[in-house]
Amino acid sequence: MFGLRCPDGGGKIYGIPKIISFRGEIKMAKKKAKKAGKKRKPNAAFMKPMNPTAALGAVIGTNAMPRTEVTKKIWLYIKKNNLQDKKNRRNINADEKLKPVFGGKAQVSMFEMTKLVNKHLK
Repeated sequence: MFGLRCPDGGGKIYGIPKIISFRGEIKMAKKKAKKAGKKRKPNAAFMKPMNPTAALGAVIGTNAMPRTEVTKKIWLYIKKNNLQDKKNRRNINADEKLKPVFGGKAQVSMFEMTKLVNKHLK
């Protein structure tokens, strides 16, 4: 046998998977070559301009913008007004402008926030 085995006794030598042939020979698996040159396209659904409702427009503005920009502007508003909960930073405390967007709730989680904000986009 050549190379060093992983300390956990797994089937890898120096992090490269090994293949044992039917004759008991140990061979190193070939690494797959990466595909070169293809750039990732942004998802068209995220880039489509959406119109905010009046309640959301009071927070981010009334101009049509993609969902990604809406999320950025909401986070700017939250950080500017210091609305993240001090103890649990995943929760957002609503002020008077955000309460209608959050469905009247005083506090929502970050994950719940995106769901509630999407209801205010047309």
